[in-house]
Amino acid sequence: MVQLTTLTDYLAEILQPETVEDYCPNGLQVEGRAAVQRLVTGVTASQRFIDAAIEAKADAILVHHGFFWKGEPAPITGMKGQRLQRLIRADVSVLAYHLPLDIHRRFGNNACLAEGLGIRVEPPLSAGGVPDLLWHGRLAAPVTPAELADRLQLHLNRLPLRIASEPKQIQHIAWCSGGGQKFLPAAAALGVQAYISGEISEPTTHEARELGVHYFAAGHHATERGGVQALGAHLAEHFGIDHQFIDDDNPA
Repeated sequence: MVQLTTLTDYLAEILQPETVEDYCPNGLQVEGRAAVQRLVTGVTASQRFIDAAIEAKADAILVHHGFFWKGEPAPITGMKGQRLQRLIRADVSVLAYHLPLDIHRRFGNNACLAEGLGIRVEPPLSAGGVPDLLWHGRLAAPVTPAELADRLQLHLNRLPLRIASEPKQIQHIAWCSGGGQKFLPAAAALGVQAYISGEISEPTTHEARELGVHYFAAGHHATERGGVQALGAHLAEHFGIDHQFIDDDNPA
């Protein structure tokens, strides 16, 4: 068992959320019971995930997508109100880390994607004003675009959407989990043969073709399952607490 304050202090120490300007508050978003023995992790604090976590006897939940995003209405009504009421009644805490859990060199979504695909990472780059958000690296040996798609499907359990380009072999790859499609031009400037992100936008297809880069949209949710699982497993080992990952699957 660990005190909630000890857990939040440790997460602040290793993730350093104050170093990143984000679209939401990172850290403790909803305060529940003072001690945590069972931590449940997930990608998004949806109602289905919250209900499943409470059913699983969570003392606290740790997610990548939490609450209180910039630009959304401030009143706690409707869906937001229902989610928060459920958590408060159950006395369950919510810890949420967005960009800090994308860029972390060990527990981040991008780091987990590299490990799962067998990519040797080169120093990440800043993108969109965020340090270490655009990752790139090299495979041990070149693969065909179809082989890279198969590797993504095996690792993420999801068939990626692929926009084909000219190179017949891929070894140098760049990637950014989630909504990183806007960084495709910056990735192409690195000389990569392929770029991977979670989502795809309308301009992305044309950019990939014209920049000569194979593009893979592997799913926002799918590319961001890794970080919370890796972090949850580490916290369980470090503090001797129980950890369970619950996947409220999302095709987006």
